[in-house]
Amino acid sequence: MLSINPKDISTAKLHSYLLSSVAPRPIAFASTVNAKGNPNLSPFSFFNVFSANPPIMVFSPARRVRDNTTKHTLENILETKEVVINVVNYDLVQQASLSSTEYAEGTNEFEKAGLGMLKSDIVKPFRVAESPVQFECKVNDVIELGKEGGAGNLIVCEVLKLHISKEVLEEDETINQIKLDLVARSGGSFYTRAKKGFFEIPKPISTLGIGVDNMPEKIRNSHTLSGNDLGMLGNIEALPTQDEINLFIKNISKNHPDIATLSIREKHKLAKNYLSFGDVNSAWKILLS
Repeated sequence: MLSINPKDISTAKLHSYLLSSVAPRPIAFASTVNAKGNPNLSPFSFFNVFSANPPIMVFSPARRVRDNTTKHTLENILETKEVVINVVNYDLVQQASLSSTEYAEGTNEFEKAGLGMLKSDIVKPFRVAESPVQFECKVNDVIELGKEGGAGNLIVCEVLKLHISKEVLEEDETINQIKLDLVARSGGSFYTRAKKGFFEIPKPISTLGIGVDNMPEKIRNSHTLSGNDLGMLGNIEALPTQDEINLFIKNISKNHPDIATLSIREKHKLAKNYLSFGDVNSAWKILLS
């Protein structure tokens, strides 16, 4: 058996062991605003519920291991003492992953991830329209666990109001867990879907994905592509060139001789098929052809 003293290995390696061992973890999709009212949205898997009376949730934005900086979520909470915690189900997991990209301060991750903003009833941060359960919270305490990279900051949140989609409720107003279809975080690129087990989502690229907001309107407003599809498409640094598109279309025309005459809807359906296999580059070439 491998036995390790945490002080004898790097923080990055210890972090990996912890995340792979303590799993699956629920995801707090945390929406905040700064003092100027600019929105921010980011997922955190150091999260759970700890009390029902009063209703208390705790999540922890850790200091970045690589450079010991803090995240915008923490900075916003220290300024405003408010947060909305949205749950993440399978239908929006790709968009939640895309929102974890480290965009510059002031970037609206709702727009980058292609998610709707719902005005909250009590707190200033917006709710994620697509999330089936949303918790409006005041922050009772922020507990700093350390000063070095990897140190957590416990955000102790009291739920002031919760919103539950009727689509996941039974007639007696209990939540149907199958309909809710929550996902949770594991180690590396692994997630788990409550009713189907493990699946993988490549981590957002270290550079900045173009985001849903920078997609052509006909793609962004597609009736065929899902939110998860858009989340995958948004996690690309640059669109393919016209030469790359032409070469790809020429090569696949052997199997799809009608590719040049497909309607927009038909192209979107074909791109969706490529996305189902994780082939984002090919999907983009079809969509832009």
